[in-house]
Amino acid sequence: MTGIKPFSQACINNREPIAAILERVFRDRRQVLEIGSGTGQHAIFFAPRLRHLSWQPSDRAENLPGIRAWLDEYPADNLHQPIELDVDRAWPQARYDAFFTANTCHIMAWPSVTNVFAGIARVASPSATLAIYGPFKYGDRFTSESNARFDAWLKSQVRHQGVRDIEDIVALASGIGFELLEDNAMPANNQLLVFGRRERISSTPSATAAKTPGQ
Repeated sequence: MTGIKPFSQACINNREPIAAILERVFRDRRQVLEIGSGTGQHAIFFAPRLRHLSWQPSDRAENLPGIRAWLDEYPADNLHQPIELDVDRAWPQARYDAFFTANTCHIMAWPSVTNVFAGIARVASPSATLAIYGPFKYGDRFTSESNARFDAWLKSQVRHQGVRDIEDIVALASGIGFELLEDNAMPANNQLLVFGRRERISSTPSATAAKTPGQ
């Protein structure tokens, strides 16, 4: 598959609004690990716009050739070649102060979602920021009929998939010392959740929880 670029229309549709928030919440970050880079389209779009960041894509081994194909065509000085990351196995021996993941929580089995947070806990700096994009439920209620249909479709494909409850995601984050700072409503009934590690929050007296209610 080397040289063949996979394509996601969703990445084209959501990249601008995501970038606008990442430019703000990652403005003082330096090393970002993108978990589950998928096609690689987010990486090649975000890295040139966030040149102060060292952007590290990652994914399972079978997805790396497609990511490399995009990076070969759209290189950036601050964009690294993707590394293999199976969240259920070994994590990189590195330290990151920012994490980004898009449309992964509803694809992974729940034990893998918990392993994402366990892995982040091992490689996160004391002041790390975490941004998670995707659809979520609130109190077991969907934010739209389209998300309910999407959830049903996911489960019809693979039983372990499904739109997650935001309360469960917040609980996992809290378990590794991250607090929800922002819940940003995004196009197509998605959310961009921004978490900060408590040590960073406590050392920044002016920090406030700027939450936008879910749709």
